[in-house]
Amino acid sequence: MKPVTGFSKLTKIEKIEWLAGQLDGEAAKLVNSLPAYWHPDETVQKRFDEFSENTLTNYNLPFGIAPNFLINGKVYSVPMVIEESSVVAAASLGAKFWLERGGFRTRVLSTTKVGQIHFQWQGNKDKLRAHFTDIRPELLKAVAHLTMNMDGRGGGITDLDLVDMTGQLENYYQIKLQAETCNAMGANFINSVLEELATVFRAGVEADERFEAMEKKVHVIMCILSNYTPDCVVEVSVECPIDDLGGFPGGLSAREFAEKFATAVRIAEIDPNRAVTHNKGIMNGIDAVVIATGNDFRAIEACAHAYAARDGHYRSLSSVDLTGDMFRFSLRVPLAVGTVGGLTSLHPLARTSLAVLENPTAPELMQVMAAVGLAQNFGAVKSLITTGIQKGHMKLHLLNILNQFEANQEEIEKAKTHFSDKVVSFTGARDFLKTIRG
Repeated sequence: MKPVTGFSKLTKIEKIEWLAGQLDGEAAKLVNSLPAYWHPDETVQKRFDEFSENTLTNYNLPFGIAPNFLINGKVYSVPMVIEESSVVAAASLGAKFWLERGGFRTRVLSTTKVGQIHFQWQGNKDKLRAHFTDIRPELLKAVAHLTMNMDGRGGGITDLDLVDMTGQLENYYQIKLQAETCNAMGANFINSVLEELATVFRAGVEADERFEAMEKKVHVIMCILSNYTPDCVVEVSVECPIDDLGGFPGGLSAREFAEKFATAVRIAEIDPNRAVTHNKGIMNGIDAVVIATGNDFRAIEACAHAYAARDGHYRSLSSVDLTGDMFRFSLRVPLAVGTVGGLTSLHPLARTSLAVLENPTAPELMQVMAAVGLAQNFGAVKSLITTGIQKGHMKLHLLNILNQFEANQEEIEKAKTHFSDKVVSFTGARDFLKTIRG
């Protein structure tokens, strides 16, 4: 590839032509095919183009539905956007299984989000603390024009504190803001407030006559919300008498299944190697709903995994309780999401997803996402301890393998019949196609 200047100023076609010109053969052909994925409606395509920078085309992912989610007595059909085989199927099977056993019980424990002003300052700590106490009302008053609308919706700043971090880094302090952002995810709101607060705080220190000349300099490092939201948490659980779990493949009784299931989850609580894969399965379900509703899956992923290690040991986000004759499976996870603002309002499929969910509030959406994560986790662990994960996954993956070999519809139907009672593998599918193709 050659360096290029002014790339961002080129049209989409010019960008594609430039990129194709840097490549040869099949790669150039693939790049030149990118306009085939543009939306036929120019207005919609323009909206897509404006979401990011240097856009060439659209990257399509399957948009599916997992029905039969009974959550706190209400049935949802949940939109999911994901490319991995078996995720939507597992969520749907989990939803159906628990639909017949009372459904998912959820509750939002808290919805507080955090932002921080990171700064360095040299001087007497007691004087800085006294100054902050005095100026705190002025700080809140200075950002009232930014918080007015959020305050009117029942949100806004809930706490503002000075945090001494000098024990970890020389001369390092924080101003920690806690906020309720209602149905918005709140990143832009929090960041705007932080930057305004930093300006007022710095000016206040400079004007305070209690400080010596060398103490009047505040070095603001950065003002940014935190995507770690351990106080924006939702809990979901399912439970039923152990005998009501039914029978399972491999001849497992309900009691044997429950005990084996509990052991599998316990392993994920003590072994980080297993816990990462266990939690990845939970996030398969949660992320699919996050993406479908236009929320930030990177922030939610990062936060979930940090939360899983909050006591210094990375462990399972879900847990099992077998007390007496009852089976209870639960999940507690931080989810900072929004149902207004950002892509939730701009992306047509995000709007569709929220409409399918009957336009939930942010706390309601948190509960739906958590229920899907628990259903996904239940389905994955259930498969692992009974039939094994590959049997169901690879049957659903069969079509992907056949498409790689450009199988026609007749070959696909023959392959489905052939593998109906066999283990699916890439090699097996390849050899089967070779056989029927002569």
